[in-house]
Amino acid sequence: MKRMKPYTLPLLIAAAATAFGGCRQSLAEDTDKTTFALSDTMLASIRIDTTAIRPVESELRLSGKVTPDLGKVLKLYPIVSGYVKDIKVQLGDYVKKGQIIAVIQSGEIADYDKQLADANSDLAIAEKSLKVAQDLYQSQLATEKDVLNAEEERNKATAEIGRLHELMRLYRKGSGSTSIVTAPINGYIIEKNINNGMEMRADNSAHMFTISELDEVWIMANVFETDIARVKEGYPADISTISYPDKIFHGQIDKVYNVLDPETKTMQVRIRLSNEGMLLKPEMFATVLLKYRDGSEMPAIPSSAVIFDKGKNFVMVFRDRYNIDTREVSVAKSLNTVSYISRGLQPGERVISKNQLLIYDALNE
Repeated sequence: MKRMKPYTLPLLIAAAATAFGGCRQSLAEDTDKTTFALSDTMLASIRIDTTAIRPVESELRLSGKVTPDLGKVLKLYPIVSGYVKDIKVQLGDYVKKGQIIAVIQSGEIADYDKQLADANSDLAIAEKSLKVAQDLYQSQLATEKDVLNAEEERNKATAEIGRLHELMRLYRKGSGSTSIVTAPINGYIIEKNINNGMEMRADNSAHMFTISELDEVWIMANVFETDIARVKEGYPADISTISYPDKIFHGQIDKVYNVLDPETKTMQVRIRLSNEGMLLKPEMFATVLLKYRDGSEMPAIPSSAVIFDKGKNFVMVFRDRYNIDTREVSVAKSLNTVSYISRGLQPGERVISKNQLLIYDALNE
């Protein structure tokens, strides 16, 4: 049997120790990899979404303002001349149909009062003349023609009184020589152009009040020429305002005005909204966000699932509680809630979209 040289044994021991140490390190690494698992508490706190092919949506942001529904707006003009005696309402007040909102002292009403008094006097005289003619006719001291003439005069006086009463109704005669202005509809005073003591003329083209119902309002938004082809009737619209930054109002485009403003070079679109709680006021500034489809399709996941780190985008791909991978992805487009993935995910793969950052940190320390 051949003997080993004295220095050979230590070398073999060292080699065996190195190999054993390497095996122990490898086993430790494999154990670390296979022992990672989500606890029941963590598993219950995450949300898992499935990658799906979806039509690609785009967004278009427009500026606009709140306006009343013009189909529910009425302007009130003076119908008699005179001066404003009393204003019952102020700008922004809510009024009911038939409510008195102003009183005008009018010389025309005074003149009609005089005419009515004269007509009543003429009627009384005509009725007495008719009674006399009828008595004389029965005594054969007057002819039938005299009776007919007296009846005609009585009928004329009656007709004149009827005409003056109708005028009083049209001119909304109040007490004395006043004309009252009443609200023709329920709504809010959104314009007021008169003050107490102001002289009014019936031939003046200026209006006194504008009353509008505000249970529904319009959002009139401006569209630049470059975006006209992207806007169509029926597109859903999300509206936000400075007054309510945390509230989104939902509507859709119900009319496209196919003309351009010669000064701004923009086209207007209209969004009709139900104005619950009367939150939206005329002339409020509004931002309109339109969503539309461009015809293409891509894998899509919730935007909340994407982790941005070190200049790259990642997602946590979930197979089961023991198998979770960190996957780099390319995001083609990201909206508020949806991200479209051009590379890195296949339809049907599941991703974690809630509390995934904790898992990402644990696996990528």
